[in-house]
Amino acid sequence: MKILIINLFLSFSTLLLLDGKTNFVLVMTDDQGWGQTGYYNHPVLKTPNLDKMASCGLRLDRFYAGGPVCSPTRATVLTGRTHDRTGVFDHGYALRTQEKTLPQALLKAGYSTGHFGKWHLSGLRGAGVPILKTDPHGPHVFGFERWLSVTNFFDLNPIMSRQGKIEEFKGDSSEIIVEEALKFMEQEAKKEKPFFCVIWYGTPHSPWMALEEDRKEFKELDKNSQDHYAELKAMDRSIGTLRKGLKDMEVDRNTLVWFTSDNGGLPKINPSTTGGLRDYKGSLYEGGIRVPSIIEWPSKIKTGRISKYPSGSVDIFPTIADIAGIQESAMLNPMDGVSLTPLFSSKISKREKPLVFSSRGRMAIIDNDWKMISQPKDIGRKIELYNLLTDSTESTNEFRPKHPQVIHLRKILVESRKSIEKSVNGKDYPSGSVLPQPTRIFWTELPEYKKYLRKWKDRPEYKSILKKF
Repeated sequence: MKILIINLFLSFSTLLLLDGKTNFVLVMTDDQGWGQTGYYNHPVLKTPNLDKMASCGLRLDRFYAGGPVCSPTRATVLTGRTHDRTGVFDHGYALRTQEKTLPQALLKAGYSTGHFGKWHLSGLRGAGVPILKTDPHGPHVFGFERWLSVTNFFDLNPIMSRQGKIEEFKGDSSEIIVEEALKFMEQEAKKEKPFFCVIWYGTPHSPWMALEEDRKEFKELDKNSQDHYAELKAMDRSIGTLRKGLKDMEVDRNTLVWFTSDNGGLPKINPSTTGGLRDYKGSLYEGGIRVPSIIEWPSKIKTGRISKYPSGSVDIFPTIADIAGIQESAMLNPMDGVSLTPLFSSKISKREKPLVFSSRGRMAIIDNDWKMISQPKDIGRKIELYNLLTDSTESTNEFRPKHPQVIHLRKILVESRKSIEKSVNGKDYPSGSVLPQPTRIFWTELPEYKKYLRKWKDRPEYKSILKKF
């Protein structure tokens, strides 16, 4: 009888826990630079909805993408691990199926999971095409029950795949995927089931194609810059739609919405995309990896705050796991991120675990105010040291061999390199080795897409790649 009572109590407690679970929505732009928001006083771009979100939530002014290009950051978001560990060494690499992912963990915890938009973790390059139902590295393989997705970037009037079924849409791509994501969230809310929803935009990645109405505001700019900023205008409008949709469903207070970008801004766009930071997408300087980020969660973050605590997309998995009560066994070690939940209620200035970046043979370590970059040069390495507190533009290299921070950060860098090398070789997996991975190729090389080439050859996003066909 005593055991029965205990079991009944545990079952009732579980029901209460499920009933009060927080919903999670992860929103990520594609190539939006750190400076491209209204709240950072951009000279031409207005983002009233992001500004409102920032004024109500936690604005993270020192937030870093997982890597300097897109696929690596996406791998980091889903795993909480520096991307080289996961086999996603650069854009277009496939995420290893041996990794443990955030949607898988939440699915086991009773969440409904959905992915909407850009995927780019299947090992396929080239402008985004609808993901095949049989894709061995598609969203469904990594824990997403519902998905309306494309392999890579997508634009105006996109063609997408809903669980393997190809559908065509009319309109701005950002607005389309937010509307579709809201349908998914509304269905789950009606069932009183917690949801985890990922919205990964194709905006403002090239080729830039915007609605004429959105371009008018930027008519003084060159053609590419006009369309680039017009796409961001529509994206911001979709943020307004998302926030209103959650309020209309009456789930906004218990829904955490996390906005960010996948890497730094683009060059040759005017006005500049990086807010004065050094360099652009592809670089380990601040302009290549520092990105805008906001967390809005009305029930826990009750007033708008600004934090300069160094954080990044590597922290998303451990933060959500902390909130959702997910056990550590659901995550693969080494885990490079930390939970940011203490930031929600108090001001924290010191990060205990440095941020580690490993990309294209380069490494960077960010330990609070200090940053070390190690890059190949001739037959050796070029080492740079910057104090980001006093020199956010990285204009003064303070490297000297006996500098205390050089000694300190070099030790972290060497240890991190050895740890990442073990991960690359599969030592984190139970088997101790890496399963065969797909070759990083363009989707046009797959036989399954051949039948679509003639139909798609005149689409603006595919014209360049399909010329030879």
